[in-house]
Amino acid sequence: MIELSGVFPYLVSPVDVAGTVQTEVLTDLVDHLVASGVHGLTPLGSTGEFAYLSHQQRYEVVRAVVLASRGRVPVVAGVAATTISDALEQTKTMIELGADGILAILEAYFPISDSGVEAYFRAIAGAAQGLPVTIYTNPNFQRSDLNLGVLERLSHVPNIAYIKDASSNTGRLLSIMEQTEGRLKVFAASAHIPAAVMLIGGVGWMAGPACLAPRQSVALYDAACSGDWEQTMALQRPLWRLNQLFARQSLAACIKAGLELQGFKVGDPLPPQSPLGPDDRAELAAALQKLGAP
Repeated sequence: MIELSGVFPYLVSPVDVAGTVQTEVLTDLVDHLVASGVHGLTPLGSTGEFAYLSHQQRYEVVRAVVLASRGRVPVVAGVAATTISDALEQTKTMIELGADGILAILEAYFPISDSGVEAYFRAIAGAAQGLPVTIYTNPNFQRSDLNLGVLERLSHVPNIAYIKDASSNTGRLLSIMEQTEGRLKVFAASAHIPAAVMLIGGVGWMAGPACLAPRQSVALYDAACSGDWEQTMALQRPLWRLNQLFARQSLAACIKAGLELQGFKVGDPLPPQSPLGPDDRAELAAALQKLGAP
């Protein structure tokens, strides 16, 4: 099983008004990110607007990313469903498309018991054919979160090896590391300060903002790995200001607007989401300019 670590940008999903995935734009973005030194790519995370895409659109996005990556970095594809049968079908298809790992997301309308939550992730792991599975929890958007007991049991599944927890509670991340005795490695989310997560033992950063500032994100990761915490924090402060801006807006709208400013014609977020207004775009442009990522 391949090991995952480093900076994994959550990719946007460029879709035109007719619903067509803009594969050329996605290819250009992938080439740019890989050239900037990222360690992997994650299509269909929150920034990828998976909840607004049809299954066919999701598969088109992953196909385009896999083809564009050309094996240079691993592609960890998002799988999100409300039923186990749908999750299994998506997982099988993502593997057939060439994904190197699965980002597993549980969608829920009605509350799910702990045993149901556990069964969902175990089923995805079984269908992943030995590829690494990263659990993605985001209590801001999910009805059913994973408690420490469920995570401890899932950490014994050999290919459930990673978690991206977007709770914004860094103490919870340390609790997960301790409870699972290192079996479940932790990626920082946009809601966390990556430098702090790296300090307590995290293995990297899976987040949309890395699409806009890949070189800066990689430099932060490298500084943390080398133990140069003074340099890590010097890089972290301007990046965190970018995160604070995103926290006030829709994440997909911010990332897409920023990429448009950088010359990538990714379009607006999918309706009924709204694009950024002129004032917010100007503030975003100023933040990117100050970060050195115009």
